[in-house]
Amino acid sequence: MTLLQDIGNTLEKVREANPLVHNITNVVVTNFTANGLLALGASPVMAYAKEEVADMARIAGALVLNIGTLNEAEVEAMLIAGRSANQHGVPVIFDPVGAGATPYRTKTAQTIMREVRVSVIRGNAAEIAHVIGDNWAIKGVDAGEGSGDAVSLAQSAAKLLGTTVVITGKEDVITDGRTTYLIRNGHPILTKVTGTGCLLTSVLGAFAAVEKDVLLAGASALVSYGVAAELAAAGRGAEGPGRFQIEFLNQLARISADDVHRYGAIDRV
Repeated sequence: MTLLQDIGNTLEKVREANPLVHNITNVVVTNFTANGLLALGASPVMAYAKEEVADMARIAGALVLNIGTLNEAEVEAMLIAGRSANQHGVPVIFDPVGAGATPYRTKTAQTIMREVRVSVIRGNAAEIAHVIGDNWAIKGVDAGEGSGDAVSLAQSAAKLLGTTVVITGKEDVITDGRTTYLIRNGHPILTKVTGTGCLLTSVLGAFAAVEKDVLLAGASALVSYGVAAELAAAGRGAEGPGRFQIEFLNQLARISADDVHRYGAIDRV
């Protein structure tokens, strides 16, 4: 069986299992994230109160932590939920949004990585670099122009952090420090819609909920997401960001294993 066949099968697992994905995410993307997960075939829940996050994380298929709009109460809830997920064998996916933009963000990201066992960390090159203490240009929550090699950065981060690392950009990199894949699916218009990166992190959670091989789960999420974006842009989504956002949700609902086989672009590095 080929890697793309495995990826297609993993996509079908998500649809069959309808996994519960517990999101502690940022206020900018909550609605889009919920709709994207529903379209894909997962079941989203957004629970933030420290009084219930441990219980919600325990029953979820995956826990997604996103520090896009930070506050002290939310960070406390993330740590409580993360520890509960770890205790109950629930994979944790972490998005260190804007790490490097302010000392507080960087410190928070590093604290989460230290106190919670994270299955996958996903960010742009600047965010991942700052989590491991490297310098990389950053503007707000977006990566600036860095001179580093994203593949080498991802591999170094995976070894230092002891987790699977995803760096997204023009091309996406995923590695567990031993095996590395480069994914060339996606479309530039994704960068014109707020929350597409954050939704991808939650989609990684949906795939990790149904596939124990974390590297395969992550690669499957990246390829499926990228192909859906290409299909959306090939249709009416090319008319502009607003049209693309709607068409992208439609394509997340429509994408099939056959689409993955036909359009998936993934190589082992």
